[in-house]
Amino acid sequence: MSTIKLNLFFRKVAMLLLFQFICYVGFSQITINGKVTDKDGNPLPGAAVVIKGSTYGVSSNADGEYKIKNLKPGFYEFAASFMAFETQVKKVDLKSDLTINFVLEHSVILADEVIVSATRAGNKTPVAMTNITKDMLKKQNTGQDIPYQLSLTPSLVESSESGSGVGYSAMRIRGTDATRINVTMNGVPLNDSESQGVYWVNMPDFSSSVDNIQIQRGVGTSTNGSAAFGASINFQTETVNKDAYAEIQSLAGSFNTFRNTFKLGTGLINGKFSFDGRYSKLKSDGYVDRAFSDHESFFMTGAYYTEKSLLKFNIMSGDQKTGISWWGNPTPEIDRKYNPAGEYTDAEGNTHYYKDQTDNYKQTHYQLFYSLELNSALNMNAALHYTKGKGYYEQFKDDDLYSNYELSNSDYTVTDLTRQKWMKNDFYGATYSLNYNKNGISATIGGAWNRYDGDHFGKILWAEHGGIANNYEWYFNNGEKTDYNTFAKVNFELNSQLSAYADVQYRHITYIMTGLDDNMDDITGKLLELNQEHKFDFVNPKAGLFYTINDKNTTYASFGLAHREPTRSNYKEANGDPLNTPKQEQLFDYELGYTHTSSSSTFGFNMYYMYYRDQLVPTGDKSSVGYDIMTNVDKSYRAGIELIWGVQLTKNLKWDANLTLSRNKIKDFVEYSTYYDESWNESKQAKDLGSTDISYSPEVTGSSIISWTPVKGMGFNLISKYVGDQYFDNTSSSDRKIDDYCIHNFRFDYSFAALGLKNIGFQLQVNNLLNTKYNNNAYGGNWYEQGTENTWKYVYPQAGTNFMAGLSLKI
Repeated sequence: MSTIKLNLFFRKVAMLLLFQFICYVGFSQITINGKVTDKDGNPLPGAAVVIKGSTYGVSSNADGEYKIKNLKPGFYEFAASFMAFETQVKKVDLKSDLTINFVLEHSVILADEVIVSATRAGNKTPVAMTNITKDMLKKQNTGQDIPYQLSLTPSLVESSESGSGVGYSAMRIRGTDATRINVTMNGVPLNDSESQGVYWVNMPDFSSSVDNIQIQRGVGTSTNGSAAFGASINFQTETVNKDAYAEIQSLAGSFNTFRNTFKLGTGLINGKFSFDGRYSKLKSDGYVDRAFSDHESFFMTGAYYTEKSLLKFNIMSGDQKTGISWWGNPTPEIDRKYNPAGEYTDAEGNTHYYKDQTDNYKQTHYQLFYSLELNSALNMNAALHYTKGKGYYEQFKDDDLYSNYELSNSDYTVTDLTRQKWMKNDFYGATYSLNYNKNGISATIGGAWNRYDGDHFGKILWAEHGGIANNYEWYFNNGEKTDYNTFAKVNFELNSQLSAYADVQYRHITYIMTGLDDNMDDITGKLLELNQEHKFDFVNPKAGLFYTINDKNTTYASFGLAHREPTRSNYKEANGDPLNTPKQEQLFDYELGYTHTSSSSTFGFNMYYMYYRDQLVPTGDKSSVGYDIMTNVDKSYRAGIELIWGVQLTKNLKWDANLTLSRNKIKDFVEYSTYYDESWNESKQAKDLGSTDISYSPEVTGSSIISWTPVKGMGFNLISKYVGDQYFDNTSSSDRKIDDYCIHNFRFDYSFAALGLKNIGFQLQVNNLLNTKYNNNAYGGNWYEQGTENTWKYVYPQAGTNFMAGLSLKI
């Protein structure tokens, strides 16, 4: 289906949904109202009153009053909640207008939510955001990695090197890659300091220890760690389970994929202590040849609670061994599963593959949190963290030059060899926040100090023609990065309908690289030196307004400014070429949104315009270790509209969907290509292409889930995902395009209590129901021979129809 036809189709759908919303409002009649107070009768402004089992809810006003209109007759469960208070649920058979008051008891323990409150957006913060609950995440956790579990959120495109969503996987939000997506775990930075990305392969089955997630699109609110240049994702791990439990889950499916997870918790001991743990083992052959995964991980947490304080310690570790598959496939039309990594030929010309062409890495996170409620309006949080990482990838190199290692052999200039490239790093630091909430004012002062120390070195294990000692180290370099930031943000109610938001962050970065690079200087024939120091000071202000039209309709507008420093690989690829030293980036982000929410439907849109100066965009090519090679472009922008809707079609049938329509352009793009003349002399030439599309930025993305729940605990879900055409370089050439694709998945889940067990759960997911042949990522480039343009291209084919099925038991 063409992009134009899709645009027309989704516009018609949106208009139909708007008509449905009007119909729903017209036929719904009943209103409930009331007040939310504490036991002493004091109002609780900003308390959430929601209808359980739906996305509909309202917030109480400054007097603690709330109102929910246009409800149909029927049975409802209304829940009222407020920070530091116990949630209260009331079941009602609603037949006419009713007053329901909630009197909340102060919690006997300080809630875990205070840990992430400083980096989260509230329900009146003027940003585009999606909240994912534990129950939602559990349903989506069918064995694939985090990017696939978040696949249904707006403007997100996921990709997988193995073709199955297990192993090396990645995501882009609004076209921006993982190095531009700020990720925190309990407010602690997860992004690697040097690459600025998050490697989900190092965190196997992480989502089984996650309680909830907030995704903010655009600049969002101030947070800790790397810059949010397209989105930020905030994970909160296990919160208190008041009852003891033990749970086991086993999943098995296509490509010999198995995932076994065991969890247990003590519950709240003496009203003070709790301990939770998880162990996971995951194996898969992958769809692509030799793109296997052999992973294990564990998570442990222990906490001490009082009414006013919380002390908590987390340990999370992941140990992965993965078959290298980052090179892509140059000939998918011949063999979609082909993987060129480790390929070589013997003396007789027979093709072989090196069996240990693998990536190996172990990463362990330690986190210590302390929270204290100073009074009913003020609390503080502090955290210490340390992450230890160590690993390598191993390669076979066929007919490699001795000179590439500053070595020589009197009898040979080339040799087959095996080598390892290592990383050892330590990342540690502290975060803090002070949070105030009273009289319509919600304010936070927070920040973090983090330090990274990482070694990079290479070893040659074996050389066919000798002349190299075993474990010979041919390069070594070190990176040290210190990053500290502080921010202040406030949301204050100007009146009962209008609130204003202001936020400013100061961030300082010092990055020092020393030692020898693994790349050669073409002129001297020596390894390049990586002796560089870079310092940055960024001020990032944000401001916005949030307006409550009525109890069903809200709107907001905001502006944010963000800066970002280049990554290690950006500096490495430009090393030795001062004219191409990467520059810092700047983003001006304008957002305008609207949301309609009722008991039977929701609709919202967010319009954005993100204008960049010196944006680093992927060129379409990759480095020798699989990183995108980037280049600064002077002026560029991303503009679009994100539509989100949900309709309760019948009592048991629901439709949720989203659609993003966007334009992503570079202004006045100049292409630099290699030219060969009639005598095969090589030169670089520039070509002005005018306005072009930014690489890896589809103009249309959308997802849909139709859910049918015939009985309590049972669900049938039809899940669809569409990604429009996208280019993998910046020339807008049809020869370097990833074709659009639309895939459909089916998920069945059923859970119930029986046989003395709290829960027995069955789960089945069938992916790519129609066996669509598609690629969700690619890279390549072009060159010119005697005036004729040529293209080289590697793609990442995805699996056809495949499945995962599982059983879980909880006591």
